[in-house]
Amino acid sequence: MSILRESMMVALMISGPILAVGLVVGLLISLFQAVTQIQEQTLTFVPKIVAMAVTVILIAPWLGTKILEFSARMFAP
Repeated sequence: MSILRESMMVALMISGPILAVGLVVGLLISLFQAVTQIQEQTLTFVPKIVAMAVTVILIAPWLGTKILEFSARMFAP
């Protein structure tokens, strides 16, 4: 059971920052749309994708280290 728990924790640690950035950017864009009364559905898509891609690029070394450490623990004898 500890393998399953550890794999879920690693998955949450890896996806958490990316999803948090998407959430914050989405909320800010939605607030902007509400204030300016712009009702364009596609307006939130591009900024969220760009922000999430930049986040992945910025934290890629940390992500790689976490995945490598987890893989080494799983395949160690």
